[in-house]
Amino acid sequence: MNIDRRSMLLGMAAMAAPLPQFAQAQNSVLPLKTPGIDHLDVMVPDVEATTKFYMGLLKTELHAQPYRGALRYFVLLRPLNDKREVGYLAVGDSSGRGRYIGHFCTSVYNWRENSEAIFAEMAKEFPAAGYGEFPGTVSFGTFQDPDGIEIQFLPAPDTLVTVAEPNQLVPWHEGLVTPRQLDSVYVIVSNLEKALGWYSVLYGAPAQVNADSAYFEFPESQTRLHLQQSRYEYGLRPRIAEFGIKVDPFDKAAAEKVVATLGGTVLPLPEQPDVLRVRDPDGNIVRLVPA
Repeated sequence: MNIDRRSMLLGMAAMAAPLPQFAQAQNSVLPLKTPGIDHLDVMVPDVEATTKFYMGLLKTELHAQPYRGALRYFVLLRPLNDKREVGYLAVGDSSGRGRYIGHFCTSVYNWRENSEAIFAEMAKEFPAAGYGEFPGTVSFGTFQDPDGIEIQFLPAPDTLVTVAEPNQLVPWHEGLVTPRQLDSVYVIVSNLEKALGWYSVLYGAPAQVNADSAYFEFPESQTRLHLQQSRYEYGLRPRIAEFGIKVDPFDKAAAEKVVATLGGTVLPLPEQPDVLRVRDPDGNIVRLVPA
C-alpha cells in the first residue's frame, strides 16, 4: 500500500509540470509570478518577551507599529534600504489564542494590478479541480488553504509597513547570528495529495515529492515551502510547524550555548548537521540555516 501511494505521489509530481504551463497560457496570473517567501509572523501572548528572544538570536534591527492598542514588532532579516524593501519576522499579540506561527507571505509581482484577477482565477480553479469553494480573503491579502493555514499575498518586493518605526526595546546588532532572509516554511497538512494539487494552482509544480512530504522551490529567492502529511497519533495537526532563516556562517557549538541562556531549546537535526534547530520559549520552531 505504501509503495502504491508513493508511486501515486511521484506520478503527481511528474504530471504537474504541464498543468501550470497550460494555466499560464490561458491566464498569466496563475501560477503566480513570485520571488518566494518574504516574511511570516508568530502570534504570542507576550510580544515583548518573544521579540527579546529573537533579537538575542539575531544580530539585526527592530521596528514596531501601534496595533490594536499594543505594539506589533518587526525583527528585520537584513538592513532596511531606502525603499523599505526587507524580509522580516513579525511578532503579534495572539489575543488569548495561544502561541503559534500565524501566516507566511509570498509577495507577487504586479500585485496591485493583478490582485483582483488572481483571486478571481483562484475562485474558478479551486472548485473546478475539486478543492472546494475559495472562501476569499480575510484582510490585507490574507486567505486560508483547505486546512486553515493562513497565506498572504503582497506586492513584490516585500516592504516594511510605512507606519513601523525604529524601536529600542532592546539594543540593535547584539544578537547571536546575522540573518539574511527567510529560508523556508514547513506546513503540516491533513491530506498531502490534496494539498499538492491546491498549492500547485498557486505555485506551479512541486520541486520534489516523497511518500509523506513535498516541497515547492522559489529559485529567485532560494526559498522553499515544505508540505508534510500530518500524523495525528503524534499530534501533528495541520499548522505552520516551523520556519527557517538563512544566516551568515556561525559557530554552531557556541550558538547552542547561547540559545539556552535565551530560554530556547536546541533540537536534534542529524540529517542537517550544519543547521541549528531551536524551539523558542513559546514552542515555535526555527532553523538557522548557514548561507
